[in-house]
Amino acid sequence: FIFPRSDGALAMADQPQRAAVVANSISFLLREHRSHQEDWLRNHDRSIQEAQDQLQGPRNPISLVLDDVRSAHNVGNIIRFAEAARCEKIYLCGSMTPAPPHPKVLKTALGAAEYVPYEIVGSTLQAIRQLKEQGTKVYAVETTSRSVPLWKIPLFDKQQQERLGAEGGDAEIFSQQIAFVFGNELVGVAIPVLNECDAIISVPTHGIKNSLNVATCASVVTWEALRQWEMAQQSDDGERR
Repeated sequence: FIFPRSDGALAMADQPQRAAVVANSISFLLREHRSHQEDWLRNHDRSIQEAQDQLQGPRNPISLVLDDVRSAHNVGNIIRFAEAARCEKIYLCGSMTPAPPHPKVLKTALGAAEYVPYEIVGSTLQAIRQLKEQGTKVYAVETTSRSVPLWKIPLFDKQQQERLGAEGGDAEIFSQQIAFVFGNELVGVAIPVLNECDAIISVPTHGIKNSLNVATCASVVTWEALRQWEMAQQSDDGERR
């Protein structure tokens, strides 16, 4: 900013408004540096001060399945918020999905990758079948004619779980574990994968675009699931009292 590198830049440096441009640029760089520094401190302060109490407790019963999500930046963002949400696990599936130690994944995850359990699985169908065998309810997140809006589906419905357990002929309650499947940025969740899931949900949109960036969509869905999970826990606590 201070030493122009060409005749054109030198001519611009003589203009009265040039000082304001330089000042604004320096101010922005300082704000950017402070925000990165504060972000680093927040991440590391929590890992140091709260690891013994918070990070050793049970994880929230929410898993994320990535079906050929090809962007390393999207995967890194998903890992970052999955750590913040204390998700159970991330399944990185298919031939396209980048995984740690991919440098772009690690850079975008900002140190969160070492705190999130993840598994690399060659087949998304294999991951889903494995989850269902464990009693996990699997939801595909996709815009289709069969999709149910996210706000209208009870993800942790205790009465429904008890009813399903009774219909199964034993006293076993249906698992509280759930998983969400998110698809490729261009083609979405693969059709065979959609058919394997227990249900299909979507995030309602109100504009021209009928879909969101996959990392944005995944964060919306995960936090709605967290909201419902906390409400279900509060309801259980109230009943016990």
